Amino acid sequence: MIEGSCHCGAVHWRLSQRPNSATACSCTICRRYGALWAYGHIDHDIEVTGETKAYRREDGGDIDFHFCTNCGSITHYITTHRQENGRVRGAVNLRMSELGAVSDIPIRHFDGFDRWESLPRDNRTVKDLWF
Repeated sequence: MIEGSCHCGAVHWRLSQRPNSATACSCTICRRYGALWAYGHIDHDIEVTGETKAYRREDGGDIDFHFCTNCGSITHYITTHRQENGRVRGAVNLRMSELGAVSDIPIRHFDGFDRWESLPRDNRTVKDLWF
């Protein structure tokens, strides 16, 4: 289990399973947020508590990015549609965790800007991109 919280502590999340990787995405939003995403399903693998506000791209994007209404930290995202099994996919921002809890998780680089595909792995981990 991995836990994280926003800067002020008003929003907390818990990911029940250790992810195989953390995604660093280059899309126009993720590169600005600087998030490292770990995936799961809301109210199944991912539990979030605290008040957040959502942002959805004006082009009708299918992801709601959630941030703390107090400190503005980007904490997680939720897809806007349910999967066939009824679950809602989401992701937590691993940068909201303590480094020791996530440091050895491999990074998956995703080109969300040009090609919409995963890039070759380079053996870097979260600790390599922490700062």
